[in-house]
Amino acid sequence: MPSLIDFRRRIRSVKNTQQITKAMKMVSAAKLRRAQDRVIAARPYAALLRQMLANVAKATAGGEAQNPLLAERPEERILLVLVTADKGLAGAFNTNLIKGALRFIEERPGATVSLELIGRKGRDFFRKRTVAVTGEHISLSAKPEYASTAVIAQKAMEMFRAGEIDAVYMLYNEFKSVMAQRLTIAKVLPVTAPERSETLDYIFEEPPAEMLDALLPKYVETEFFRALLESTAAEHAARMTAMDAATSNAADMIEKLTLHMNRVRQASITKEIIEVVSGAASA
Repeated sequence: MPSLIDFRRRIRSVKNTQQITKAMKMVSAAKLRRAQDRVIAARPYAALLRQMLANVAKATAGGEAQNPLLAERPEERILLVLVTADKGLAGAFNTNLIKGALRFIEERPGATVSLELIGRKGRDFFRKRTVAVTGEHISLSAKPEYASTAVIAQKAMEMFRAGEIDAVYMLYNEFKSVMAQRLTIAKVLPVTAPERSETLDYIFEEPPAEMLDALLPKYVETEFFRALLESTAAEHAARMTAMDAATSNAADMIEKLTLHMNRVRQASITKEIIEVVSGAASA
């Protein structure tokens, strides 16, 4: 049985860990507030852009097929953009994404799937696997910026226009709430013009086909940026939840260790009393 010194040393170690997890929870809570505000602010813009794209695509009267970003081809070469975190201690956040990427590859045995990796965790995992990686991007989730994700989106669009790939998918965690994140696989290219929720008659100063050519790249770049914002907010929420659970578990462990330590101390005191009484009786 461990001695009192061992129990005290372990309790002190658990208390130190509890302080760390509590501090990480507070940091993640502060970061989550800012990330959540950015996600909420970006969603209406993306929704309005999709609505405008649908109306402009309808106004082209069949001309949208001329745009290379709308070209439908058999999916023989696929680019999967995987958005993971740069850090761990976020529960199953990164594990679910990596498992989802592996499942995505297994479900398409007849296609060649290459990966565009955003985040250190996904990079570290697939670096040791025999998977084609077209690019690695680290430290984007610390402070998501539109310009950084636009570069990745433009690279994907150039590969699609050149015929190097036939489709582009994004795999990321969508922020639903502090307690829930949804694993999302979204097809980005070729762009599918969304259904119009309402009919709007625009007065075009330029031909609708030219406006569509300008809107499609902006739409793809916005989808990339929104995915990174969603992933960042989901990461902070997952880490805050995981650190809260770790703090609670540490408190339970401290309580159990203290109980065991008191029992050992009481047994030691009782043993000493018995030895003193037995020595006095024998004398």
